[in-house]
Amino acid sequence: MAISTTSIQISGLTHCLVAEGHLSQREAMDAQEFAAQKNLALSTYLVDSKLVESTTLASCASAAFDMPVFDLDSLSINELPKEIVPNELLQKLHALPIEQTKKKLKIAIADPLNITALDEFKLITGMVTEPVLVEEHKLQKALEYERNLPQESFIMEDLLDKELDNIEFSTQEDNEQDFTPSAIDETPIVRFVNKIFLDAVNKKASDIHFEPYEKVFRVRFRIDGMLQEISSPPINLAPRICARIKVMSRLDISERRVPQDGRIKMQLSKVKSIDFRVNTCPTLFGEKIVLRILDVDSVMLDINSLGFEDDQKQHYLAALNKPHGMILVTGPTGSGKTVSLYSGLNRLNTEERNISTAEDPAEINMPGINQVNIRPKVGLDFSATLRAFLRQDPDVIMVGEIRDIETAEIAIKAAQTGHLVLSTLHTNDAPQTITRLSNMGVAAYNIASAITLIIAQRLARTLCDKCKTPHELPIETLLSAGFTDQQVESIQLFKANGCSHCTNGHIGRIGIYQVLPISEQIGRIIMEGGNSKDLARQAHAEGVANLREAALKKAMQGKISLDEVDRISYQ
Repeated sequence: MAISTTSIQISGLTHCLVAEGHLSQREAMDAQEFAAQKNLALSTYLVDSKLVESTTLASCASAAFDMPVFDLDSLSINELPKEIVPNELLQKLHALPIEQTKKKLKIAIADPLNITALDEFKLITGMVTEPVLVEEHKLQKALEYERNLPQESFIMEDLLDKELDNIEFSTQEDNEQDFTPSAIDETPIVRFVNKIFLDAVNKKASDIHFEPYEKVFRVRFRIDGMLQEISSPPINLAPRICARIKVMSRLDISERRVPQDGRIKMQLSKVKSIDFRVNTCPTLFGEKIVLRILDVDSVMLDINSLGFEDDQKQHYLAALNKPHGMILVTGPTGSGKTVSLYSGLNRLNTEERNISTAEDPAEINMPGINQVNIRPKVGLDFSATLRAFLRQDPDVIMVGEIRDIETAEIAIKAAQTGHLVLSTLHTNDAPQTITRLSNMGVAAYNIASAITLIIAQRLARTLCDKCKTPHELPIETLLSAGFTDQQVESIQLFKANGCSHCTNGHIGRIGIYQVLPISEQIGRIIMEGGNSKDLARQAHAEGVANLREAALKKAMQGKISLDEVDRISYQ
């Protein structure tokens, strides 16, 4: 079936070939049409269709565009620059980098008018590009060889992944409507950033780190609490990647001297979205960007699934069932405090209760709860929000973090006047929480009368049941680790091994808890001004396991390894 050529104008290579008598005008027009339909480079179609010999094509192009023909056979494939762009993009651009100097990159092309390839390489590398004319069949041979080479690192692998086409991004600042991406959204930098985000979600990472150094630029994921290097793009891409993320999160791309905070919403489908909390920080060699991934759908808000021992869970439930008082959850950033609090709120979230939360920012959206993002820039800090809550007829109040004496005093006053208050602090264990509040300036009487329960926690990587192996250790080692004489007689520990179902022998994480109810005796020690060591001794006497003892118990149950116990706790 003939193709209509009334609207097609021959140009570039085909014009030269027609002028030299190698093609008729109709053959040239048909070739352009067929190449476009099949999404092939014109030079590839001409040679593969045997319309023109590869040497003839190169000779004609050389004469028409005054470019010498370079013999690709004179180069060893191992001498070519590596890891400039992924193999898939080389095939798409139908071009090959053959020489790299400090500021210039030579690109082998068979069509002198392949401007797209030169522009793409210039964008990706930031280098000046210089076209080099080569014969089509030799370029195909070199590209085929490159296609079959295994890629040694994740630079921009799968850049053209079809999943990326369905992703939409927006900000959530000030309840603004989704912004429309600019025309540059189809550039390799944009697709690379999108791919990193998608991979992080698929690998169940909690954080993404973009880190520029003097000579390298690396991307790391935090998976199950441990950082892993995922990619190492060229260092000259760092400013472009940083700028792209700042544009997505509506940050000031011209401001590189001070930290900035923002948010990104990634819409995977009509019903599935992921939030990213973005923070930038100026370093010696550029801005480091860290994104916290907030995947609400993956969070299990069930107290029974968090990892509490039976007695610890009963203490938590008892505190939640009280009409007033304060529950504090302590631990470092990323230790699961928010999930523990929201698991409690999930049980309290009934029609009869008015529940309000003040957070920075709200990480988990829960229908039925009034959630407020604090905004210090406009005066809406924790203390101001708490005052507003107390005028809103509350039953339960959750404060994201007690950071200052004003917030602490308002929260404690609320707990003393008929409200249940939940909040967090950054301390190493439960007894030190009392010392921290005292150092803030909270009176001992208020601490003892308001607080009903303190939970200190960590997250430990759980062993993969499919590949964990027994770990035999000398009795002396077990005793020095903290096990008792009775425990070492029948103990069976396991260690990480690694398989296709897990990450280095681990899969998921479990909570390790120290749950300290404020008993009458502990309250008396607080009133007398006792320090954290006095409180720890009394807690031990009352049977409260510290974090080390709780972790050792999880190891005895075969859930975590002794190495993991040592990683998250100390004696």
